[in-house]
Amino acid sequence: MTNANALVQQAESQCHTRGVRFTPIRRRVLELIARHGGGLKAYDLLDQLSTEHAAARPPTVYRALEFLIEQGLVHRIESQNAYVACACPEHAHGFQLLICRHCGYVEELHLDEISDQLAGLAQRQGFKVERQTIELLGLCQRCQPQSES
Repeated sequence: MTNANALVQQAESQCHTRGVRFTPIRRRVLELIARHGGGLKAYDLLDQLSTEHAAARPPTVYRALEFLIEQGLVHRIESQNAYVACACPEHAHGFQLLICRHCGYVEELHLDEISDQLAGLAQRQGFKVERQTIELLGLCQRCQPQSES
């Protein structure tokens, strides 16, 4: 999948520019997530990694995921405890996720005005936002006709 390859190349470039290490394990975790297309759970990643790297353990995967999230390369799907590659890692603002409950497809949106409005409302209430997660669960266009029959 070329899109996954492009995301990995972009990630490598961003890490180089930021002066952070894009280790082979971090690269492989990102590749696996990007190729999957939907949300991928940490233990599914571990299963795939352990076939290639006998030394792969849960902390290895979680450290790689933590790094990828910190760098804005991966998003955590809170409702599924899963991970999805960021479709637009150069985008530094908030994001929203559309998640198909039938096939697992995940699409990332960047409606900055929604994120900005929520952050502004929180600030006016004296609340300091540390993380914002907006997930919309439903049916993608392909799955709608299937579910109606």
